[in-house]
Amino acid sequence: MRRRAFLVALGGAATMWPLELGAQSPKVLRVGSSSVLPRTTPVYAAFEKRMAELGYRQGRNFDFSFVQANDAADYERAYRAVIARGIDIVLANGTEPNLTAALKVAAGRPVVMVAIDFDPVARGYAKSLARPSGEVTGVFSLQTQIAAKRIQIVADAFPDLHAATVFWDRLSADEWRIAREAAHAHELKVFGVEFAEQPYDYERALAGVPAEARGALIVPGSPAFALPYRSYLPEFALRRHMRSLFSNRLFAAAGGLLSYGPNYPTLWRRAADYVDRIAKGAKPGDLPIEQATRFELVVNLKTARALGVSLPASIQAGADEVIE
Repeated sequence: MRRRAFLVALGGAATMWPLELGAQSPKVLRVGSSSVLPRTTPVYAAFEKRMAELGYRQGRNFDFSFVQANDAADYERAYRAVIARGIDIVLANGTEPNLTAALKVAAGRPVVMVAIDFDPVARGYAKSLARPSGEVTGVFSLQTQIAAKRIQIVADAFPDLHAATVFWDRLSADEWRIAREAAHAHELKVFGVEFAEQPYDYERALAGVPAEARGALIVPGSPAFALPYRSYLPEFALRRHMRSLFSNRLFAAAGGLLSYGPNYPTLWRRAADYVDRIAKGAKPGDLPIEQATRFELVVNLKTARALGVSLPASIQAGADEVIE
């Protein structure tokens, strides 16, 4: 069940890309993107579904090209391959290295971003949220805003819990810092495990965690934790009989006990609205950047039953979605 709306829809403008077949073949809008996450990740399905709702049909008047990167250091190579396909608009999505690489090779093309865990204005990619004044616009979400809230949720959901494990890496270092600070206020000990080299060896890492901290696992919003596939960490926590909290509902849907974070498919749908506006003649620098301000709590009761834990009524009542 979903109870909260997210963002206000963008308006329209005069069409530059014909959307229906007529006497002439329509101009094809070409959008390209890259990520360390695979093309099958649900956010891309959400993006293409929204584009279809706006009148763009893959293979007719729309082409979405995707090149997967091996890691953050591979983004530039991947985006060069994307640009070589004759892209009109770049969809830069994910952490800061993704946007940096996209801008390096975009060569003046409009860039629509879904920025995760960094402020594009504070980092100098736009002059302001209201008027970016450059070639970049889109949406962004800061996980650091809600790192402390996740600690509060864990403390409220498990009042008997005195210690927990937090997995973190370079891309989620700020979340770890804030979570560690917030834990003191809730009298919760948190044991941080830093991951540096992929593929991450979770079994080995957990072996070094004190026994007292193995009752719960908190996983922040680094995309690396979704690799090699998103269901691994929820299953890992369940096998270890660890109560878990993840960064978004896709982990909860895969078996995580709790998740709290932005609705990522919604962000990618919003990106499609920006692509549409730019395709219809709007300048990226004139389109205000939107920040995600609403986040969703998802509870997986099936996992709770498997773990033999009872969640407080307040947690279930406050959930945006309950997976039965």
